[in-house]
Amino acid sequence: MELSNKNVLVLGLSKSGIAAAKAAHSRGANVFITERREIRPDYEHIAENLKAMGIKIEAGGHSDEFINSADLAIASPGIPPHTEIYTRLRERRVEIISEVEFAWRLTKVPFAVITGTNGKTTTTALTAHIVQSEFKAEACGNIGLPPCDLLEKDLDWLILEASSYQLETSNTFRPKIAVFTNFTPDHIDWHQGLENYFKAKAKIFEGAQGADFAILNAQDPKLVKLAPNCRGKVFFFDGEKGENCSFIRNGIIVYRENGVDEEIITLSDCPLIGRHNYQNIMCAIIVSKLIGVSNENIRTSIMSFKSPEHRLEKCGELHGITFYNDSKATNPEASIVAIDSFNDCDVALIAGGRDKNTDLKEFCESINNHIKTVILIGEAAQRFETNLRTNGFNNIINEETFAGAIDRAISLNPDVVLLSPACASFDMFSSYEERGKVFKEYVRTKL
Repeated sequence: MELSNKNVLVLGLSKSGIAAAKAAHSRGANVFITERREIRPDYEHIAENLKAMGIKIEAGGHSDEFINSADLAIASPGIPPHTEIYTRLRERRVEIISEVEFAWRLTKVPFAVITGTNGKTTTTALTAHIVQSEFKAEACGNIGLPPCDLLEKDLDWLILEASSYQLETSNTFRPKIAVFTNFTPDHIDWHQGLENYFKAKAKIFEGAQGADFAILNAQDPKLVKLAPNCRGKVFFFDGEKGENCSFIRNGIIVYRENGVDEEIITLSDCPLIGRHNYQNIMCAIIVSKLIGVSNENIRTSIMSFKSPEHRLEKCGELHGITFYNDSKATNPEASIVAIDSFNDCDVALIAGGRDKNTDLKEFCESINNHIKTVILIGEAAQRFETNLRTNGFNNIINEETFAGAIDRAISLNPDVVLLSPACASFDMFSSYEERGKVFKEYVRTKL
């Protein structure tokens, strides 16, 4: 990709935008960064360093000067494609691409991409952990560094966690391997419709952008329906489906390619719990096998893996009570997979926060099947309680504070205290990460 003396406009002074700006500048481009908001205090020194390199930055709006001179625009993932800046650039016929696609155009290192509504981060982290046992690989994208920050590193593989935001503006990006973990409603407003959300993710499986290998969830009807449209060789996980798949048989995860079965690891040797995590492991096994990692290294790597922070993360034990931090579960679907991980034990669930107003029927059904007590917090508490009672669950406690909810859960002396809010965090915390850290720190004071 020839960038010398090209005018590259970066939309947004974000982590990925900064990485793209540096990559473009190092290749001889004239780089401009336009930021709608004022520069955040923690980014002021970064902005000054970029300016010292010769990169121009504007904040508080998008000027004609920056837009009219652009030969190429690289979008930060948080900017919806129906905003005014997109309209103005399209009127000038300026190509708009993601930072992911920009990195792909600048490197020959193959990409293995993990997308889907839930499970992306754990699958990406586990896959990178396994592949690193034999190859030079890095996890990147939504996990770790933006891929543009890794362009100068000697690597065999980039293991990318890709959101629908990043894929929306990835117009020619074609990975070697693509994983679709699952599909449930999310980000509907951003994409202006559920089907647009699906199409953003599906583009790296179909047509000219379709990966050489497509890995799909056999339990997801939407993804099973996608399979015939995939450009590359299709593998299914969590289902004995066809000649290429990964599935569980007699408590052992089995990998099948071209009809030949190989037993990889027993469930009892897997450090992650729950059916959704077994799906994540099956995904990672298929990717690792396609890359060329040995069965023994796959098995030992899985056994040494630790769950990413805030994703059904075991964070302590006290007098027979085990605490799990699943703060990343910011929608009901994500909470359901955590809730369904527990059978035949007394679980106190802490849920609630800023309501996304999604349907709660399946969430309530899951609670009825697996949870003894629900402790509700935050803005969503009233709607959650109404839905739970309507669906026949009445063992509900309301708490005004986060600490109060944890204390009440401990006082019940359950087998498990599970924080899996099914809501955004912004009514009480700045992010799901802060919510999870506060939970863990408070639990530690009790241990």
